[in-house]
Amino acid sequence: MIVLLTRRIVGLILTLIAVSLLVFTVMALLPGDPAAITLGTSASPETLAALQHDMGLDQPLFIRYGRWLAGAVTGDLGKSYTYGVPVDGLIVERLAVTLPLAILAIILSMLIAVPLGVAAAARRGGFFDIVATLFSQMGIAVPGFWVGLLLILLFATSLGWMPAGGFPGWGNGVWPALKSLVLPAISLALPQAAVLTRVTRSAVLDTLHEDFARTATAKGLSRSGVLWGHVVPNALMPVLTILGLQFTFLVAGAVLIENVFTLPGLGRLAYQALNQRDVIVLQDVVLFFAGLVIVVNFLVDLSYLAIDPRLRAGGTR
Repeated sequence: MIVLLTRRIVGLILTLIAVSLLVFTVMALLPGDPAAITLGTSASPETLAALQHDMGLDQPLFIRYGRWLAGAVTGDLGKSYTYGVPVDGLIVERLAVTLPLAILAIILSMLIAVPLGVAAAARRGGFFDIVATLFSQMGIAVPGFWVGLLLILLFATSLGWMPAGGFPGWGNGVWPALKSLVLPAISLALPQAAVLTRVTRSAVLDTLHEDFARTATAKGLSRSGVLWGHVVPNALMPVLTILGLQFTFLVAGAVLIENVFTLPGLGRLAYQALNQRDVIVLQDVVLFFAGLVIVVNFLVDLSYLAIDPRLRAGGTR
């Protein structure tokens, strides 16, 4: 168990270092000089050289990478070229929007997918199975930002029940803030729920034919007792796997959804940094997203250990 955990943690650290190197290299290869963009076309060569020196742009790439990585490890992510404030403060401020949005989307997708997928598998070919199939096909085919636009037209413009965009801030009350996240969370959750519904249905159908499920039925347990007491807990592993993989798409989708709903989250910050050539903000936000995805997948691996006792005994997946 300890060896397995140590192996996973070392793998996580190496992956983070590899991702940081990739992110820094890609950002360094982007065309344009951040110092020249910041000063404009009227800056003198002396002023431009001075700003390049202040930004560290006149140093070799490997030194810039080493300083950036060392700063990221110690929590010093540098200062934004555009806003002139520390990037870690910007990320924390925007995370107050993106993190609740992501959590709401995950909870909503699970609340839709697990009951619908289990009901579809329990009554194969029945009403819920047809509904689950149609929902899965439509949810996978329709992009989240288009769903978001439809929700704005229906619930904000036509009915006036929800705000069309913007974020009032948590300081103005929990409900107004949550209300502004409802439609974006639904837009993010529906495509995920569509995939998870299909995976849950398949996993439950496979598990229903396992020996332990037939044994539980032979012992006289009710159908719902067998389903929720034995089958569903054992069918959760592939669902968790897909949930971990889907988190990557959720983070990428948040960039689009936050711009559709004009939410001041991390995705919108990355989009603005790209437009403004604020390289330090962009590479820090991308590294943060990548690190978040890696950590979530690590937590999914840990959940395997909690669910499957064979892994705790030293088995492998």
